[in-house]
Amino acid sequence: MDVRRAADRYPGGDPDAGITTRHSFSFGPHYDPDNLGFGPLVACNEERLEPGAGFDEHPHRHVEIVTWVLEGELTHRDSGGRERRVRPGDLQHLSAAAGVRHVERNDGTAPLRFLQMWLTPRAAGGEPGYTLVRELGSGAYELPEAGAVLHTYRLHPGENVALPGAGSLYLHLASGELRVGGEALASGDAVRVTGERALTAEAAAVAEFLVWEFTA
Repeated sequence: MDVRRAADRYPGGDPDAGITTRHSFSFGPHYDPDNLGFGPLVACNEERLEPGAGFDEHPHRHVEIVTWVLEGELTHRDSGGRERRVRPGDLQHLSAAAGVRHVERNDGTAPLRFLQMWLTPRAAGGEPGYTLVRELGSGAYELPEAGAVLHTYRLHPGENVALPGAGSLYLHLASGELRVGGEALASGDAVRVTGERALTAEAAAVAEFLVWEFTA
Protein backbone atom coordinates (compact mmCIF):
# COMPACT_ATOMS: atom_id res chain seq x y z
CA MET A 1 0.00 0.00 0.00
CA ASP A 2 1.60 3.21 -1.25
CA VAL A 3 0.31 6.45 0.33
CA ARG A 4 0.77 9.68 -1.65
CA ARG A 5 0.19 12.94 0.20
CA ALA A 6 -1.67 15.97 -1.15
CA ALA A 7 1.36 18.22 -0.66
CA ASP A 8 3.42 16.05 -3.02
CA ARG A 9 1.19 16.71 -6.02
CA TYR A 10 2.49 18.86 -8.88
CA PRO A 11 1.08 22.41 -9.09
CA GLY A 12 -0.39 23.53 -12.39
CA GLY A 13 -3.07 25.59 -14.05
CA ASP A 14 -2.97 29.38 -14.44
CA PRO A 15 -3.84 31.12 -11.15
CA ASP A 16 -3.86 34.54 -12.85
CA ALA A 17 -6.65 33.22 -15.11
CA GLY A 18 -8.58 31.73 -12.18
CA ILE A 19 -7.39 28.13 -12.73
CA THR A 20 -5.63 26.17 -9.99
CA THR A 21 -4.63 22.56 -10.64
CA ARG A 22 -2.96 19.81 -8.62
CA HIS A 23 -1.64 16.82 -10.59
CA SER A 24 -1.26 13.42 -8.90
CA PHE A 25 0.80 12.01 -11.80
CA SER A 26 3.51 13.22 -14.15
CA PHE A 27 1.82 15.86 -16.32
CA GLY A 28 2.99 18.41 -18.90
CA PRO A 29 6.14 20.18 -17.72
CA HIS A 30 6.09 18.18 -14.47
CA TYR A 31 7.75 15.09 -15.90
CA ASP A 32 8.48 12.30 -13.42
CA PRO A 33 9.49 8.98 -15.00
CA ASP A 34 8.72 7.22 -11.71
CA ASN A 35 5.14 8.53 -11.57
CA LEU A 36 3.71 8.17 -15.07
CA GLY A 37 0.54 6.36 -13.99
CA PHE A 38 -0.99 3.50 -12.08
CA GLY A 39 -2.54 0.76 -14.19
CA PRO A 40 -4.51 2.47 -16.98
CA LEU A 41 -4.83 5.67 -14.89
CA VAL A 42 -2.46 8.34 -16.24
CA ALA A 43 -3.96 11.51 -14.73
CA CYS A 44 -5.88 12.49 -11.62
CA ASN A 45 -6.18 16.26 -11.57
CA GLU A 46 -7.95 18.37 -8.98
CA GLU A 47 -9.20 21.47 -10.78
CA ARG A 48 -10.46 24.69 -9.23
CA LEU A 49 -12.02 27.26 -11.57
CA GLU A 50 -13.13 30.70 -10.46
CA PRO A 51 -16.36 32.10 -11.97
CA GLY A 52 -15.77 32.91 -15.64
CA ALA A 53 -12.60 30.78 -15.86
CA GLY A 54 -12.12 27.67 -17.92
CA PHE A 55 -10.33 25.71 -20.62
CA ASP A 56 -10.95 26.86 -24.19
CA GLU A 57 -11.58 24.34 -26.95
CA HIS A 58 -8.81 21.74 -27.15
CA PRO A 59 -8.42 18.23 -28.63
CA HIS A 60 -8.04 14.75 -27.15
CA ARG A 61 -7.41 11.34 -28.74
CA HIS A 62 -7.23 7.79 -27.42
CA VAL A 63 -8.12 8.61 -23.80
CA GLU A 64 -11.08 8.02 -21.49
CA ILE A 65 -11.81 11.22 -19.53
CA VAL A 66 -13.86 10.87 -16.35
CA THR A 67 -14.89 13.96 -14.38
CA TRP A 68 -16.47 14.04 -10.91
CA VAL A 69 -17.82 17.44 -9.86
CA LEU A 70 -17.49 18.27 -6.16
CA GLU A 71 -18.54 21.94 -5.92
CA GLY A 72 -20.09 24.43 -8.33
CA GLU A 73 -21.25 23.71 -11.88
CA LEU A 74 -19.17 22.68 -14.89
CA THR A 75 -20.22 23.67 -18.40
CA HIS A 76 -19.15 21.08 -20.99
CA ARG A 77 -19.33 21.56 -24.76
CA ASP A 78 -17.83 19.25 -27.38
CA SER A 79 -17.44 18.74 -31.11
CA GLY A 80 -20.30 16.22 -31.04
CA GLY A 81 -22.70 19.12 -30.49
CA ARG A 82 -23.32 18.38 -26.83
CA GLU A 83 -23.62 21.04 -24.14
CA ARG A 84 -24.18 19.93 -20.55
CA ARG A 85 -24.18 21.40 -17.05
CA VAL A 86 -22.45 19.00 -14.66
CA ARG A 87 -23.31 19.51 -10.99
CA PRO A 88 -21.99 18.25 -7.64
CA GLY A 89 -22.25 14.48 -7.41
CA ASP A 90 -22.56 14.08 -11.19
CA LEU A 91 -20.14 11.91 -13.14
CA GLN A 92 -19.18 12.69 -16.74
CA HIS A 93 -17.38 10.29 -19.10
CA LEU A 94 -16.00 11.54 -22.41
CA SER A 95 -14.49 8.82 -24.58
CA ALA A 96 -12.15 10.66 -26.95
CA ALA A 97 -11.58 7.62 -29.21
CA ALA A 98 -10.18 8.69 -32.60
CA GLY A 99 -10.58 12.36 -31.74
CA VAL A 100 -12.81 14.92 -30.03
CA ARG A 101 -12.61 18.59 -29.09
CA HIS A 102 -14.21 20.09 -26.01
CA VAL A 103 -14.56 23.15 -23.80
CA GLU A 104 -14.74 23.15 -19.99
CA ARG A 105 -15.80 26.31 -18.17
CA ASN A 106 -17.24 27.72 -14.99
CA ASP A 107 -20.11 29.82 -16.28
CA GLY A 108 -21.67 30.05 -12.82
CA THR A 109 -21.28 32.55 -10.00
CA ALA A 110 -19.67 30.20 -7.47
CA PRO A 111 -16.23 28.56 -7.48
CA LEU A 112 -16.02 25.20 -9.24
CA ARG A 113 -14.02 22.19 -8.03
CA PHE A 114 -13.80 18.83 -9.75
CA LEU A 115 -11.59 15.79 -10.14
CA GLN A 116 -10.70 14.80 -13.66
CA MET A 117 -9.09 11.46 -14.47
CA TRP A 118 -7.61 10.17 -17.71
CA LEU A 119 -7.35 6.47 -18.48
CA THR A 120 -5.68 4.70 -21.38
CA PRO A 121 -8.16 2.59 -23.37
CA ARG A 122 -7.47 -1.03 -24.21
CA ALA A 123 -7.94 -0.32 -27.93
CA ALA A 124 -7.31 2.87 -29.91
CA GLY A 125 -9.68 4.43 -32.42
CA GLY A 126 -13.43 4.18 -32.68
CA GLU A 127 -16.15 6.80 -32.37
CA PRO A 128 -16.18 9.32 -29.52
CA GLY A 129 -18.83 8.79 -26.86
CA TYR A 130 -20.37 10.71 -23.97
CA THR A 131 -22.17 9.65 -20.78
CA LEU A 132 -23.50 11.81 -17.94
CA VAL A 133 -24.63 10.15 -14.71
CA ARG A 134 -26.64 12.45 -12.48
CA GLU A 135 -26.05 12.20 -8.70
CA LEU A 136 -24.05 8.98 -8.72
CA GLY A 137 -23.80 9.20 -4.92
CA SER A 138 -22.26 6.12 -3.33
CA GLY A 139 -22.31 4.12 -6.51
CA ALA A 140 -20.25 2.46 -9.22
CA TYR A 141 -19.54 3.22 -12.87
CA GLU A 142 -18.06 0.57 -15.15
CA LEU A 143 -15.46 1.59 -17.71
CA PRO A 144 -14.82 -1.55 -19.78
CA GLU A 145 -12.90 0.49 -22.37
CA ALA A 146 -10.05 0.72 -19.82
CA GLY A 147 -10.73 -2.43 -17.78
CA ALA A 148 -11.78 -0.37 -14.76
CA VAL A 149 -14.67 0.30 -12.38
CA LEU A 150 -15.05 3.59 -10.52
CA HIS A 151 -16.63 3.58 -7.06
CA THR A 152 -17.66 6.81 -5.31
CA TYR A 153 -18.39 7.10 -1.60
CA ARG A 154 -19.67 9.60 0.94
CA LEU A 155 -19.29 8.53 4.57
CA HIS A 156 -20.25 10.21 7.83
CA PRO A 157 -17.98 10.14 10.90
CA GLY A 158 -17.66 6.61 12.28
CA GLU A 159 -19.04 4.95 9.13
CA ASN A 160 -16.90 2.48 7.23
CA VAL A 161 -16.97 0.54 3.99
CA ALA A 162 -15.09 -2.50 2.71
CA LEU A 163 -13.06 -1.61 -0.37
CA PRO A 164 -13.21 -3.76 -3.51
CA GLY A 165 -10.92 -6.78 -3.40
CA ALA A 166 -9.37 -6.32 -6.85
CA GLY A 167 -5.71 -6.91 -7.56
CA SER A 168 -5.04 -3.16 -7.74
CA LEU A 169 -6.91 -0.13 -6.44
CA TYR A 170 -6.43 3.62 -6.54
CA LEU A 171 -8.16 5.65 -3.79
CA HIS A 172 -8.34 9.45 -3.85
CA LEU A 173 -9.80 11.38 -0.92
CA ALA A 174 -11.60 14.45 -2.27
CA SER A 175 -12.53 15.88 1.12
CA GLY A 176 -12.65 14.95 4.81
CA GLU A 177 -10.62 12.44 6.80
CA LEU A 178 -10.25 8.68 6.38
CA ARG A 179 -8.32 5.81 7.86
CA VAL A 180 -7.29 3.02 5.50
CA GLY A 181 -5.00 0.14 6.41
CA GLY A 182 -3.80 1.91 9.54
CA GLU A 183 -2.98 5.12 7.64
CA ALA A 184 -4.70 8.45 8.36
CA LEU A 185 -5.64 10.31 5.18
CA ALA A 186 -6.55 13.97 4.70
CA SER A 187 -8.15 15.79 1.77
CA GLY A 188 -6.09 15.34 -1.40
CA ASP A 189 -4.24 12.24 -0.20
CA ALA A 190 -4.26 9.07 -2.29
CA VAL A 191 -3.50 5.38 -1.83
CA ARG A 192 -2.25 2.94 -4.45
CA VAL A 193 -2.87 -0.71 -3.59
CA THR A 194 -1.25 -3.62 -5.41
CA GLY A 195 -2.19 -7.21 -4.58
CA GLU A 196 -5.52 -8.34 -3.19
CA ARG A 197 -6.08 -7.10 0.36
CA ALA A 198 -9.12 -6.90 2.62
CA LEU A 199 -9.11 -3.17 3.29
CA THR A 200 -11.70 -1.00 5.03
CA ALA A 201 -12.07 2.77 4.81
CA GLU A 202 -13.39 4.46 7.97
CA ALA A 203 -14.38 8.12 8.11
CA ALA A 204 -13.05 10.32 10.92
CA ALA A 205 -15.00 13.26 9.46
CA VAL A 206 -17.50 13.53 6.61
CA ALA A 207 -15.51 12.08 3.70
CA GLU A 208 -16.00 12.04 -0.06
CA PHE A 209 -13.67 9.75 -1.96
CA LEU A 210 -13.36 7.60 -5.03
CA VAL A 211 -11.78 4.22 -5.69
CA TRP A 212 -10.67 2.92 -9.06
CA GLU A 213 -10.80 -0.86 -9.28
CA PHE A 214 -8.68 -2.22 -12.11
CA THR A 215 -9.81 -5.55 -13.54
CA ALA A 216 -7.64 -8.03 -15.40
